[in-house]
Amino acid sequence: MGRAAISQFLILSNSSPRLSSSLYCGGLRSKYLKRPGFIRHNRAMNGDNGAGFRCCCSVSLSQPAAPETSSSSVRKRIVSGVQPTGAVHLGNYLGAIKNWIALQITLPYDTQQLSKATRNTAAIYLACGVDTTKASVFVQSHVRAHVELMWLLSSATPIGWLNRMIQFKEKSLKAGDENVGVALLTYPVLMASDILLYQSDFVPVGEDQKQHLELTRELAERVNYLYGGRKWKKLGGRSGAIFKVPEPLIPPAGARVMSLTDGLSKMSKSAPSDLSRINLLDPKDVIANKIKRCKTDSFPGLEFDNPERPECNNLLSIYQLISSKTKEEVAHECRDMNWGTFKTLLTDALVDHLHPIQIRYEEIISDPAYLDGVLTEGANKAGAIADATLNNVYQAMGFLRR
Repeated sequence: MGRAAISQFLILSNSSPRLSSSLYCGGLRSKYLKRPGFIRHNRAMNGDNGAGFRCCCSVSLSQPAAPETSSSSVRKRIVSGVQPTGAVHLGNYLGAIKNWIALQITLPYDTQQLSKATRNTAAIYLACGVDTTKASVFVQSHVRAHVELMWLLSSATPIGWLNRMIQFKEKSLKAGDENVGVALLTYPVLMASDILLYQSDFVPVGEDQKQHLELTRELAERVNYLYGGRKWKKLGGRSGAIFKVPEPLIPPAGARVMSLTDGLSKMSKSAPSDLSRINLLDPKDVIANKIKRCKTDSFPGLEFDNPERPECNNLLSIYQLISSKTKEEVAHECRDMNWGTFKTLLTDALVDHLHPIQIRYEEIISDPAYLDGVLTEGANKAGAIADATLNNVYQAMGFLRR
């Protein structure tokens, strides 16, 4: 089963994301949280609620590869990833690219197109504004420590935890047993490896990834309990926790973008009709046609949060996110508009917003040496951090190293 996710590091500074101290999902909270003397500390920082927090992105190889006492002066690391399909739409941009929802390839794919799609995805994300002087972008399969740690974590993962994963149940039911590989079942363990390798402080999550992040947190606590502390010290280690337990980074409200043809379904590249989504590389006339033909309703005026008007709420939310206006400003501006007037407004806003991204994408994809250099440098930086964590895990688990 192939896998070549695009990943990046972010180190938080200046202001803070909104934190959630617990994501109890599917009964995964383990007995290790309850044992005497085991206290989990939430790392909170002063700042705004996350709706407009600023990320200063970098990789620091001198940063310790293990937990230390946190303070407001210590920069925080975010690790996240995306599926390299090569086709990135508006929902990915407003949700995944801005909030970095972690995804992996776990279902059948076109082997002839994977390499090209990986490069295209990297180019699109760079075009969207990822600053390579402050963030390390790399192809996950270029850092072998990911699969090594996954194997080690698998030995500590109860099969019952994986059987409860909602995405596995839904995707396996949809695809059928003959089309579902073991990778779909074990993918949450690989996702945990992706996160824990880099001693991440925060992980951006959407609704469909909360359960997987909770499993990651559970695995970190389980491994720390089974192999960390004095047990690790007896094997020559430094003692203490092997992994940081990452906190969820909750995206701003309204970042979930729905289909243009069904306001109750998430915008998705797997939807049969291309009319259901705005692709970031769609030309102006295609965007105009999709907005012109998108589903609306017959109610007068435009408004947010009316459960009887999901399409109206979705289109207004897209305009709000693209225009960087507040919800109140958009509600006031558009409340008396008809659909014809608003669709023209939305089309112009989308075209203006996406045009610079499309220009930058063409520049990047036409310079393969630059793109390869970015991915190579990112993998080298990531590998140095990942190897330090992996060596600690091997030592704590008692492996004889070469």
